[in-house]
Amino acid sequence: MEDREILALYFARSERALDETQNKYARYCRTVAGNILPDSRDAEEAVSDALLAAWGSIPPNAPQSLRTYLAKLTRRAALKRWRAKDARKRGGGQTEAALEELAEALPGGTDPVQVAEAAALTESLDRFLAALPETERRVFLRRYWFMDPIAAIGARYGFSQSKVRSMLARTRSRLRQHLEKEGFL
Repeated sequence: MEDREILALYFARSERALDETQNKYARYCRTVAGNILPDSRDAEEAVSDALLAAWGSIPPNAPQSLRTYLAKLTRRAALKRWRAKDARKRGGGQTEAALEELAEALPGGTDPVQVAEAAALTESLDRFLAALPETERRVFLRRYWFMDPIAAIGARYGFSQSKVRSMLARTRSRLRQHLEKEGFL
């Protein structure tokens, strides 16, 4: 079933929308959640939470890309579950490692001023990502959005783990410079 037809089912408040979404995107969502939550039961729960969130948010939201929207909801649900547990005891700390790597290049804290600047920071990150060469952008997103392990990224793109690590380090450095130039750091 096409995404526009699935979205029409959501807007009609037909429970069939959930079945069709699950048929088309459950495996994809499990992969997204599984990259963050190595325990398959937790990943399944995150997918269920994401589907529930989709049901509750469509309408009023009308996503341009249902796949991307579901990935965002799944990622959010998985990170929420991950934060609720002791990450060091799970999956060798893969998610924690990726977040710590990225934290070096991003502003920290929960200062209200920083919260107010979140939209501007998002726009700045979007500009930074759009300016990256496609391969670097994909590697960066695989690591820091999808939380893929470095070995999996290397295998996906035919790179050694060393090349992936150095590419990510250079990209994080450029991100830091970009954020400094734009006044976020």
